Amino acid sequence: MSAQATAPPVPRTGDVPRRRRRRHRLLVPLGVAALLLTTTLVTHAVDQPDPGDGGFLSPVATGDDGGSRLADALRGRGVAVQRETETLRALLAARGGAATLFVPAPELLHRDTVGALTALPSTTRLVLVDPPRRVLEAVRLPLEPAGRRWAAQAVGPDAQGLPCPMPELRPLGRVAVGLQRYAAAPGGSAPVQLCFDGGLARLLRVPESTVVVGAGDPFRNDRIDEWDNRAFATALLGGAGRVVWLDLDGPEPPPTVGDGGRGEPAWSPTPGGSTEHGRPGSGTGDGTGDGDPGDGGPGGPGGDPDGEGEGEPRADPPDPPNPLWSAFPPWLWALLAQLAVAALLAALWRGRRLGPPTPEPLPVTVRSAETVLGRARLYEKAGARDAAAQTLRAAALDRLLPRLHLPPTAPPAEVAAAVAARTGDDPRRAGEVLHGDQPGTDQELLDLARDLDRLTHAVTPQPSEGRPRAAAPQPADGPPPAAAPPVAPPPHRPEGESR
Repeated sequence: MSAQATAPPVPRTGDVPRRRRRRHRLLVPLGVAALLLTTTLVTHAVDQPDPGDGGFLSPVATGDDGGSRLADALRGRGVAVQRETETLRALLAARGGAATLFVPAPELLHRDTVGALTALPSTTRLVLVDPPRRVLEAVRLPLEPAGRRWAAQAVGPDAQGLPCPMPELRPLGRVAVGLQRYAAAPGGSAPVQLCFDGGLARLLRVPESTVVVGAGDPFRNDRIDEWDNRAFATALLGGAGRVVWLDLDGPEPPPTVGDGGRGEPAWSPTPGGSTEHGRPGSGTGDGTGDGDPGDGGPGGPGGDPDGEGEGEPRADPPDPPNPLWSAFPPWLWALLAQLAVAALLAALWRGRRLGPPTPEPLPVTVRSAETVLGRARLYEKAGARDAAAQTLRAAALDRLLPRLHLPPTAPPAEVAAAVAARTGDDPRRAGEVLHGDQPGTDQELLDLARDLDRLTHAVTPQPSEGRPRAAAPQPADGPPPAAAPPVAPPPHRPEGESR
C-alpha cells in the first residue's frame, strides 16, 4: 500500500523550550569564550603598567612600578643619580660631562622636544625604554619593531647566534627584556648592534651610543630581583658613573615660553650657550646650535636659529599611526580574526535550522512505510524524543477528534473526557497520554506510542482482516430462485455403434 507523504505537523507551544535550549547551546559557549577573553585582557592591562601613570619607573617611587630600588642599587655602586622632571633641564644636565641620560617613558616626550635628543654630546649615553615608533622616527634611529610579545620574556644576551657586543652585558644570564624586539631598518646609515635576541639595540656613536631597551621590567621594583635584571640595569646605566634620570609625571607640554604673544624655542644645544633653567638669553652663546642641520631638532632648519622666533614656520609632522594596533601582540589580532570566522561559520551552520520545516510536494510517490521508517531514523539519530512524541500525539488527535465529533480547538480536558467515555479509561490517564509530559528515554517513548495506538484502536473502528466475499444479488420481492437441476452426462455408447 502506498500513500503520498504529508507535511509534518506545525510545532505546538511545547516546542518553544526546545528552541530556547538550542539557542543556549550556541550562546553559552560564546558567552564563556567572551568572558575568558575579557578576563584575560583586563588581567593583562592590570599587570602591564601604563607609562603615563604617576610614579612609573620614578627613582623616588616605592611602588611596584617605581624605580627606587634601582636608584638605591646605583647609589650603592657609587653612581650619582640626578633626577630631573623636565626634559630641557635633563638635557642640560647631561651636557655637564660623561653621563647616562635615562628616559624610562619616551612616549611622554613632546614631539617638539624629541628632536633635541640628537644634539647630545658624544660623551652621553642615551637609554630609551620601549620607545614608540614616532620617537624612533624623530630621533632618526635606523630601527624598526620586529615583533611584540604578550608579556616580557627572559632571554640570554646572545642574539641571532652571536655574542652580545657590549662587554658589560656579555657575562649576564637571562634578562626580562623580550617584550618588544627590534631589527635594523633597511637602508640605515648607522651601525646597529643587537643583544638579548633583539630585545636590546645599540647604535654606535663615537665614543658613546644610543641604547633602546624593549621592556621596562628589569628597572621595576617588583621585577628587579628576577633573573639577572638587577645586574643588567646597573651595568647598563652605571657605566659612566652618573645617571640623569628623566622622571616625567605625564605628557610633556610644548617646550616654548611666552614672549610678547609668540612662542620661542626653550632649548639650545650649544654647550654653555643660551639656555639657563629652560629660558633663552641668559648665556653668552649665539643660540645657533651645533646639531646637524636638517636633523629635526632645535638649531636645525625646523627650529628658530637666531633665537628670535623669526624663522620659517615648521610644517606639522604627519599624524602618528593608530597606537591600538601596536598595543597588542599580532597573535591577538589573528586570534580575534579566527574567532570571527568561527562565529560566522557557526551562524551559517545554525542558520539552516532556523524556523519550522516548510512543506514541499514530493516529486515521486513514496511508500508510507518507507516515509515512517526514514523519519523515525532521523528522530533517533537526532535524539529528538520530544519532537517524535509531539508528532505521534498530533497524528492520534487528528484521527480521534473527528470520531469524537470535537473541533480541533477542543480543550485537552474535554478531549480526555470524551476518549475516556469511549474506552472506559480514567480521564486523567487519557489526558496524560494525549497531552502529558515529553518522554525522557526511548522506553518511555515506546510506551507512549503503544498507549496512543491502543486509544486510537479503541475509539476508531478498524476494518476486519481479509477482503469480504461478494454476495449474490437478491431479488427485491418473491422467494429466491430455485437452483438449476444438475445436467446428466450423455449415455455411453459402444464403439462402432451408430446413432
